[in-house]
Amino acid sequence: MHCYFIIYKPYMALSQFTSLHGKQTLADFFSVPKDVYPVGRLDEDSEGLLILTNDAALNHKLLNPAFAHEREYWAQVDGAITQQAINQLRAGVEIAVDGKLYKTKHCFAELITGEPAAPPRTPPIRYRKEIPAPWLKLILTEGKNRQVRKMTAKVGYPTLRLIRYRIEQLMLHNMQPGEILSLPKNTVYKKLFGSTG
Repeated sequence: MHCYFIIYKPYMALSQFTSLHGKQTLADFFSVPKDVYPVGRLDEDSEGLLILTNDAALNHKLLNPAFAHEREYWAQVDGAITQQAINQLRAGVEIAVDGKLYKTKHCFAELITGEPAAPPRTPPIRYRKEIPAPWLKLILTEGKNRQVRKMTAKVGYPTLRLIRYRIEQLMLHNMQPGEILSLPKNTVYKKLFGSTG
């Protein structure tokens, strides 16, 4: 029987169930059947939407680069980012991937006005009154290792906090870190692939 969950992965939790050097893992927050695993991953210092399932076909369709899926991230950056830097992100920037230079694909990037509806982070980012920390919305169709962080650093504005808000039409809405939601298969397939499987 296939199961499908979406979770809000907390900050500083590994995207796996087995412990590594005593670090927090998904097992510290979520109780799911033994054969259920995350589809892809979020870095330890990133947070937000992860899909958990035991459906190998779903895993393949989401992780195969041939199927370009939209992933929406909210990135809080260090400093008052310029329109020029945002335009650079949109057009694609060169980042290091596996020791080689890689030009990122065109993406959607815009400044979020005000604060997005993100839950507080524990611990909060290092706050410096004299330096702004605005939020960007980035929508990518690829997922290289630490891609968003490398992209914002490349244009001169390191990422302080990173939340994956959405994969295709599956989104966090108002979920909080450590929350889990069980979904039926046809809902997941419809929101991810536009069909019920």
